[in-house]
Amino acid sequence: MNYKKLVLFMGVVVFLGTTAFAQDFKYIGAAKCKMCHNKADKGEIYNVWAARPHANAMESLQGDEATNPKCLKCHATIGHVDPSLVATLKVKDGVSCESCHGPGSAYKSATVMKKQELSLAKGLIIPTEEVCLKCHNDESPHFKGFNFAEYAAKIVHDNPLTE
Repeated sequence: MNYKKLVLFMGVVVFLGTTAFAQDFKYIGAAKCKMCHNKADKGEIYNVWAARPHANAMESLQGDEATNPKCLKCHATIGHVDPSLVATLKVKDGVSCESCHGPGSAYKSATVMKKQELSLAKGLIIPTEEVCLKCHNDESPHFKGFNFAEYAAKIVHDNPLTE
């Protein structure tokens, strides 16, 4: 009788333990996204990102701004995430894919990305205006206004796994 209770208890502990840690998705950096998101027939999303202001956000900081946490929280993905959730992300990555789409460790594989519902369950974020406004707001001393529809159109990109 006690054996059955012990087995049941251990099963509950294992279940709760895996559930508790299931949401600890890690930030892996844009280089890990490049494998799938840089195909020519899908618009070379990685190369487009790499040439644009988000990827180069750190270059716009001058002097002490490059180490100021108030600046880093928007100019580098790593500046606003829990350090325990960082796998391979670096400050020099600037505003990487994961600033907008969430930590990619659990949704990065093609088998997950082919199913939007599964990728969302594994941490993928579909950016909304609220996501953008976390940085594009009047907290910045360089803020010049933000029109979500206009700016979203400039960075729109296809899912490379769609037909």
